[in-house]
Amino acid sequence: MNIPSNTDLDNFTVTKAYARWAPVYDLVFGAVFERGRQAAVAAAGRLGGRVLEVGVGTGISLPLYSRNCRLCGVDISAPMLRKAQERVAELNLTNVEGLWVMDAAHLSFPDNSFDVVVAQYVITTVPNPEATLDEFARVLKPGGEIVLVSRIGAEAGLRRSLEHWFQPAARKLGWRTEFSFGRYARWTTQSPDMRLIERRAMPPFGHFNLIRFGKDGAESRLDRPETVRAAG
Repeated sequence: MNIPSNTDLDNFTVTKAYARWAPVYDLVFGAVFERGRQAAVAAAGRLGGRVLEVGVGTGISLPLYSRNCRLCGVDISAPMLRKAQERVAELNLTNVEGLWVMDAAHLSFPDNSFDVVVAQYVITTVPNPEATLDEFARVLKPGGEIVLVSRIGAEAGLRRSLEHWFQPAARKLGWRTEFSFGRYARWTTQSPDMRLIERRAMPPFGHFNLIRFGKDGAESRLDRPETVRAAG
């Protein structure tokens, strides 16, 4: 049995943390992350089709999608997902195909199942971010996109020191403070069919980024830029 370090994440810790967050998540994070959610949904809507939202949580984003998108949602937290199921029923979101309790690093979907995979504030909360990104790429159709909203840790300086100091406490809350963009860049270079399309700053404080990756191997339904649009 592998025992996690004081700063590492494991599924037990994350599941326990988000069971605590479930009753108050929308109240605490609803307004704070609103612009990031809207940006992710808008990016997904450019392609449309069948969309997988990983870490769907309480389903707070689901009503924002066009009814023309066919939505699937997964989350490792059953209490969070019950909130999402209540929201789907209350708002009669008939474009939601289903919601499942599922580990983001072990998705129970066939290869090439989705036109878009969306993960908002997820990658810094999973035990193995690179394996999770690999799963996103696996279930993504050629020509599709991965759309992330993610906290980006500092590379150096005072903020980097503060993030390192706070990480043991952050682990108990269910996320990482130390996660530089370099990890995304390395993953992209090791994934020959994936390319970075866009990275731009998101509030609060510009510490979060909207990040889009495209999967090669088929013609996209949209003309996508050849160069990355960087944060700024």
